[in-house]
Amino acid sequence: MATEKINLTAPEELVGTPAEDTQTTSTVAPTEAPTYDNDSTPLATPSMSEEFADEEAALAADEAGLSIGEETAEEQEAEPHSGDDLSGLNEEELVALFAAKIESEPIQTLRPVVEAIKIAFYKQHRSKVDAERKAHLDAGGDAETFTPTPDENEARFKELFAIYREQRDKHIAEMEAAKEDNLKIKLQIIDELKELVNSDETMNTTFARFRELQTRWKETGLVPQQNVKDLWETYNLHVENFYNFIKINKELRDLDLKKNYEVKLALCEQAEALTLDGQIVESFRKLQKLHDEWRETGPVALEYKETLWERFKEASSRINKRHQEHFESIKAEQTKNLALKSELCEKVEAMTEQPTLSRKEWNKLSDELLEIQKVWKTIGYAPKKDNNRIYERFRAACDKFFELKREFYAGVKSEMEHNLALKQELCEQAEALATSEDWKHATDELIALQAKWKQVGPVARRHSDVIWKRFRAACDKFFERKAAHFSSVDSEYVENLKLKQALLAEMKEADIKAGGFEAIKEFQRRWSQIGFVPIKQKDALQKEYKAVVDAMFSTLRSSERDRSMNRFKERVAGMKGGNQLRSERERLYNKVRQMEQDIALLENNIGFFSKSKNAEALIADVREKIERSKRDMAEVIEKIKLIDAEEAAN
Repeated sequence: MATEKINLTAPEELVGTPAEDTQTTSTVAPTEAPTYDNDSTPLATPSMSEEFADEEAALAADEAGLSIGEETAEEQEAEPHSGDDLSGLNEEELVALFAAKIESEPIQTLRPVVEAIKIAFYKQHRSKVDAERKAHLDAGGDAETFTPTPDENEARFKELFAIYREQRDKHIAEMEAAKEDNLKIKLQIIDELKELVNSDETMNTTFARFRELQTRWKETGLVPQQNVKDLWETYNLHVENFYNFIKINKELRDLDLKKNYEVKLALCEQAEALTLDGQIVESFRKLQKLHDEWRETGPVALEYKETLWERFKEASSRINKRHQEHFESIKAEQTKNLALKSELCEKVEAMTEQPTLSRKEWNKLSDELLEIQKVWKTIGYAPKKDNNRIYERFRAACDKFFELKREFYAGVKSEMEHNLALKQELCEQAEALATSEDWKHATDELIALQAKWKQVGPVARRHSDVIWKRFRAACDKFFERKAAHFSSVDSEYVENLKLKQALLAEMKEADIKAGGFEAIKEFQRRWSQIGFVPIKQKDALQKEYKAVVDAMFSTLRSSERDRSMNRFKERVAGMKGGNQLRSERERLYNKVRQMEQDIALLENNIGFFSKSKNAEALIADVREKIERSKRDMAEVIEKIKLIDAEEAAN
């Protein structure tokens, strides 16, 4: 018979802090929404059963009506269950183990192993149901229409659980009835103690009856918890009355007091030994039993009573304090864990509220959520009253996230079907151009089709390779035909290259001053009449041609400038008197001033052109005008210097 928990305030009793119920580590496995690659069908749904299997299994069992109920005092006081290794057992083996336990072990000791078997069973059961659900969804089924296959093992498990719960309820009812009977017996013992003081029997007979009543009291089992305190105080009062008012033989009394002293001294030593025991919770439980023994032990001599009690109370206080500090530290840690888990819930809830428009964003958020779930697993228990609530909140947020993701990808599936239709149209257009001999037009059209192809979104994976190979085959067919056609003109391009190289050599040797601008135009006409050259030499050849033409124009402009200056010198020499020279100089000076203003205006305009479309072309044109104006201005300044030199000579 288990010992009742003490909760007394009598002088020789301490109030113990009951151990908190332990919690079962558990986690959730929300079903992941399908993920997609580019141009793909849904990939396999990632399993998260390993992440949150225990909590999900416990909740699944509770939802199936397999909750055991509140733990009784007898179950709390039972020796901790060492546990069976359930990791390698399948559903059938777990059911068989459950049946064997019910048959072979006391019902009041089974609660821990029943909880463990229940969680192990529903971990496997949920994994099987999730696999069926995934197969149903992969086959195109609707999540709302899914119904799991009936499981004979689960039905048998529920039958055994009903048997266990029925036997447990029956045992609890029997225990409560026995406690009521025990209460009546102990009240009868107290009444008999009262009568002892009025007995006419001999001292030895009376004392023998007293011992027999004490023995009967100790052998009588538990009573209802609400009666423990008053019952014990009444019993103890009448025991004290017996010793104080019955004139028993002093030697017998002293012997009894000595025996009680030795028992209580031993209890003090055992309590002090427990203060050094590292098993805090177990030490507290053992202390409860020591208190029961102390309470059932009779009085000691008055000179030892307070000393022994203070010693026993001191050891008890130390054990109680350690026990209290132990669970306060657990509570503090659990409170911290609750805050951490609340923060994770907020993060997941925020993820469900932000708009997500692309598969890339969904995949990124999914990775973040998986990391959050891993972090959740590393966090310990929250306070017992909050643990289920915070877990339900976290699971609800995860479920909402994956539901939103499933809805998104349902829309993606429709979009992919539309993209497939668009790409089929592009294939038909490319196939129509594949046999064209209008090389320029067909090339431009195919390039435009390829650009459109890139703009069209992905299609389902099962169509992706087929539709791409069809489009590429049409493009390849045309460009292979084009390559074959233009390979025949390669020799002509090589001959054109030689002709243009020869023309460049001729242009470099020509006396451009003699031919003037007409000679340059003739070279340009002959260059344009020569056809295409190989593409690899095209840019370098064109660059060299431009440089030669620019050099020709530069030489021609230099020659024109020299002739212009010579004519101006002759004109200055023919001027009569200083007035004509000064008048000419004034005209040229004003022209320079105007040029400076024009150049400044052009340079200022460059800043405005940089903000407009086609800015580079406009800026290049303005810079060319600026350079031309600066050359003209330099020529005018040089003419002014000639006038100054002529005046100085005169």
